[in-house]
Amino acid sequence: MNDDESVLLHTEGHMLHLTLNRPRALNALTHTMVRSIDEALTQADADAAVVAVVISGAGERGLCAGGDIRSIYQDARAGRRASVDFWRDEYLLNARIARFPKPYVALMDGIVMGGGVGVSAHGDVRVVTERSRVAMPETGIGFVPDVGGTHLLGAAPGELGTHLALTGKPVNAADALACGLADHFVPSARLPDLVAALSRCAEPAEVTETVGRYTAPAPAPELAEHRAWIDDCYAADTVEEIIDRLTRTGLPAAEETARSLLALSPTSLKVTLEAVRRARRLGGLEAALDQEFRVSCRAFEGHDLVEGVRARIIDKDRDPKWNPARLGDVTEADVARHFEPLGAGELGLHPAP
Repeated sequence: MNDDESVLLHTEGHMLHLTLNRPRALNALTHTMVRSIDEALTQADADAAVVAVVISGAGERGLCAGGDIRSIYQDARAGRRASVDFWRDEYLLNARIARFPKPYVALMDGIVMGGGVGVSAHGDVRVVTERSRVAMPETGIGFVPDVGGTHLLGAAPGELGTHLALTGKPVNAADALACGLADHFVPSARLPDLVAALSRCAEPAEVTETVGRYTAPAPAPELAEHRAWIDDCYAADTVEEIIDRLTRTGLPAAEETARSLLALSPTSLKVTLEAVRRARRLGGLEAALDQEFRVSCRAFEGHDLVEGVRARIIDKDRDPKWNPARLGDVTEADVARHFEPLGAGELGLHPAP
């Protein structure tokens, strides 16, 4: 194990422990990290002595805050396409995690956003703590939920997933459990003992049982009290109607949500709503990832992703100039363009439409 590496590998007993190791960047994923994780899974799959894989993040702040957004901005500004290559390998990794034949245990402690969800929430043993904050915040930078996020959020109860996809708001452990983004609540103080116990598992069947011994009741959910207006408002056919319903509820939380949506990229909002609803019809993760790759590639060619990253990450003025600037100016053709097949450039996990 080399502390200078961006992904640390440590074998203890029958467990391979992967640690995302960029704590100063909140373990944001780079292309090198994606490739390292994939290579580690290849080795773990072939090694009969490895019973389970555990992934966690270095530092105290979280598992992973997502992809390296600054590099995507620089890539787009320079007219390069390295980000597309990154997304291709990242989404292939997300699919691989979902079908990995051995228990894949994700310790979703602290901040878990965007790409961090992709390397955790597709695993079969997903652990959250009282410090967990889980989100797909892409609309805040003029992007659209990816890494299988449209599949996960599309499968959430009622319209909770639509709400989280459009707003990008983080949820706590209890809401992550309720939305199907996690499986077990373990207090953060118990994580070291849990990892040690997992290393002693001699059979895959012991892994979930072992995690169960360290679980506790989760804190109170925050979304439950808002479920009625969320389900009603987000069942609308369009983003404009969703915002209108939110505004007319007379409820402060719903009205505040409407105001927050109006500050986001109109294009991102309309494409996100369409992406989540299409993902529900697609059913499977791999088809959703294929769709997300098309959408990401189209967004990379557009205006709002670069402008959103500039406003939030680069200049930090929090004043993005979206184009188009109004929801009414985003046409059905603008939205449909994001879902057009890429021909030879398809991700290729599932037959193209």
